[in-house]
Amino acid sequence: MKSMLVLIAGPYRSGTGGDPEKITRNLQALERAALAIYRLGHMPMIGEWAALPLAREAGSSTPNDAIAEQFLYPVAERLLQHCDAVWRIGGDSKGADDDVRRARALGLRTYHSLRDVPEVSVPITSSRQEL
Repeated sequence: MKSMLVLIAGPYRSGTGGDPEKITRNLQALERAALAIYRLGHMPMIGEWAALPLAREAGSSTPNDAIAEQFLYPVAERLLQHCDAVWRIGGDSKGADDDVRRARALGLRTYHSLRDVPEVSVPITSSRQEL
């Protein structure tokens, strides 16, 4: 099997009541999951990694404002068109559930447990040649 681009789907704002500390903890959980996917030889992606900078450049000041709303779900939807799989991590999240539903409609692999994600061997280079 070749390395996959895997969207990590899970709560970001869900269950936080807009509390920035809880949102940060949710993002940290997504990023821990991303690291696990990377260690299995795949390339992880979290929708917020792409959506938040775009929203900020468009004038968003918090992840809960109307501008951010224009980016968070639509960016994940666009990303899915480039992904090979989705890993749905735990926690209530309508957005993450929608990502899984869309992934299945696109015929993508969906995982609910890390142990179901296949490991691939990816060569690691120890040196970089200068251009």
